[in-house]
Amino acid sequence: MPFEYEHKKGIVFKNQFHVIFCPKYRRPVLVDGVDVRLKEIFLQKAAELEVKIVSMEVMPDHVHLFLSFDPRLGIHQVVKALKAVSSRLLREEFPWLRSRIPCLWTRSYFTCTVGHLGEEAVKHYIEQQKGV
Repeated sequence: MPFEYEHKKGIVFKNQFHVIFCPKYRRPVLVDGVDVRLKEIFLQKAAELEVKIVSMEVMPDHVHLFLSFDPRLGIHQVVKALKAVSSRLLREEFPWLRSRIPCLWTRSYFTCTVGHLGEEAVKHYIEQQKGV
């Protein structure tokens, strides 16, 4: 597969990140429909931000995302936006979350650029998370 770049007005790029973050106290609360709704929220917010979610997996106690987006948008802005909207909506739609944890997400997250591993390796890793 040839190395594909994204083109936007004034910029050509390939800006990809593997991102992992967890619920507060790493509680296994991303279950019972929360995981499905979380994916919908992420896809909707990503579309608004013009962020491409290449791969995504929601585990009971953490989330893996493989993202591609314009480098003029910082990784911190993207993660902050995804966490903020998902926390607000999920805690409204699933009231039991409010009684389990004081806020949905920790303030921290892991991220690394994908260039050193290769796109297919990261996609494969994320897609295989449920099988582990």
